[in-house]
Amino acid sequence: MQTPFLSVIIPAHNEEKRLSQTLEQVLAFLHLQEYASEVVVVENCSTDRTLEIAQGYAQQNSNCVVVQEPVPGKGSAVRRGMLTARGQYRFMCDADLSMPIAEVNKFLPSEHTEKYIAIGSREAPGAVRYNEPYYRHLGGRLVNAMIQLSILFGLNDTQCGFKVFSARVAEDLFSTQRLSNFSFDIELLYLARLRGYRIDEIPISYYYDINSTLSPVRAAFQMARDILTILRNARQGFYARPD
Repeated sequence: MQTPFLSVIIPAHNEEKRLSQTLEQVLAFLHLQEYASEVVVVENCSTDRTLEIAQGYAQQNSNCVVVQEPVPGKGSAVRRGMLTARGQYRFMCDADLSMPIAEVNKFLPSEHTEKYIAIGSREAPGAVRYNEPYYRHLGGRLVNAMIQLSILFGLNDTQCGFKVFSARVAEDLFSTQRLSNFSFDIELLYLARLRGYRIDEIPISYYYDINSTLSPVRAAFQMARDILTILRNARQGFYARPD
């Protein structure tokens, strides 16, 4: 079987209402590209028809794979997808598709490299936000200020759900990264910095999802606790490269 150039990893928890539309768009876009690709849907502890819908697309599309992750949390789901994927480059993609999938090509390097990370940014020059309430944007900037001051200086949007890693980097980082919740992005990028990897921020077009259930205040407190956990893990040597 041909090794895919690009793997698109989609974590999915209770996504029956929008997964079909997302997979239609992603698969149609990839079908038009010159490079080989695959889609890896990671069903994560859903209580609705998410798994059934994903399996239906896998049966009809040879480049669509469905795996299940029994440990709840986006971090767990993305980790399973990244370590299951076979692509030379592995792209994590939110199921709400708040960035048009056609922008994925902006994330891919012009020349092949084994050490590559590019992250979507709603703050990089050229990025555009659509329909996002001012208070949500302000809250996001306050959270990012906390992240920059405490652990990841210079990265303006660590929490955007669109990121690409070369296969070598993905296998290195995701086999070491520990957090299972939404703070896994912070841990992942902190680990990348420890490893000396360069991180490029890619401006995206971002469409705010009015159905988002994330509580900014609760998320900020959780992130603060998780940052302390990450720094403690680092001091205790949990992120050291294996001998």
